[in-house]
Amino acid sequence: MVREFAQKEVYPTIKEWDRKQEMNPAILPRMAELGLLGICIPVRYGGQGYDYITLGLVCEELERVDSTLRVVMSVHVGLNSLALLQWGTEAQKQKFLVPQARGEKYGAFGLTESGAGSDVASIQTTAKRHGDIYVLNGEKMWISLATKAHN
Repeated sequence: MVREFAQKEVYPTIKEWDRKQEMNPAILPRMAELGLLGICIPVRYGGQGYDYITLGLVCEELERVDSTLRVVMSVHVGLNSLALLQWGTEAQKQKFLVPQARGEKYGAFGLTESGAGSDVASIQTTAKRHGDIYVLNGEKMWISLATKAHN
């Protein structure tokens, strides 16, 4: 199913969107419709309930046609949704994980800094709670899926 989706729906327009340096706006909603954005998230949290081997196979099929879509899976599912599944409270899972697994919302991940790259132990950005808000101080080189994310 993933190979067919990539070949029939992504491949025909990938050069056009790549030249624009943009992602086809129909792709993420279509991936959600196919259940890909929650492929390895348990059904009780809105996902498909498949294992991590399946996630890897989905990533391979997407990467075969468009590396950006593998990045989507790595960031939205791997770094964001799976972190919520592993370490989130039940309230966080209901508020954030369920809509992400259903593909109703997309997650981003801000990690890379100029002096640290992706070395988590070397990042300099801080988040300090002040009452009901957090104050963020630091600078990122990029935030994967920042232009697409809801949270």
